[in-house]
Amino acid sequence: MSGASAFPAPVVDAATRVLDACRAKGLTVATAESCTGGLVAGALTEIAGSSDVVACGFVTYSNDAKEQMLGVPHGVLVAHGAVSLETAEAMARGVIANTPAALSVAITGIAGPGGGSVEKPVGLVHFAAAARDGRLIHRERRFGDRGRAAVRLASVAEALDMLLELASQR
Repeated sequence: MSGASAFPAPVVDAATRVLDACRAKGLTVATAESCTGGLVAGALTEIAGSSDVVACGFVTYSNDAKEQMLGVPHGVLVAHGAVSLETAEAMARGVIANTPAALSVAITGIAGPGGGSVEKPVGLVHFAAAARDGRLIHRERRFGDRGRAAVRLASVAEALDMLLELASQR
C-alpha cells in the first residue's frame, strides 16, 4: 500500500488480517452499518485488491433502511429499538439473506455526542457477525462518551475482530 491511509495503522492491519483470512478460505464479506456510516467497509476497501473479498456494504442509518434493505422486522425495532442485540442480529442475518457473502458484520449504536439515555448511553454499540453456515456471534460494548470519532473507530476495530473470529473458525 502506498500513500497515507485514512485509517490508523492498527485498523489497516486488522483489515488486512480479515482479508487474508477470508482469501485463505475463499470467503466473501458484506457489512451493515448504522453508527459507523460505512467505515468498516471503508477500512476493508482501503486495502488494494480487496474486491476479491468485499462483496458490498449497507449503510442503514434509519430504521426504514434497516427494514427495507436488510429485512429487519418492524416489530424488532419497536420492541427493542435500533440499538439492541436483536436489531444487530437481524441486520447481520439480513445481509446474509440479501447478498451472496459468506460472512457479515452489523453495527448499531449511539456514537454521540447526543442521543443517549440512562438505558442506552452514548457509547453503547451492539455488534453481530453471521456466517452463511448459521454461526452468529454478538457483542455489546460500552465505549463511553469519549467522542463520536473515538466510538466509531473503536467500533470499526471491534467489527473487524469479529469478522476475523468467524473467518478463522471455519
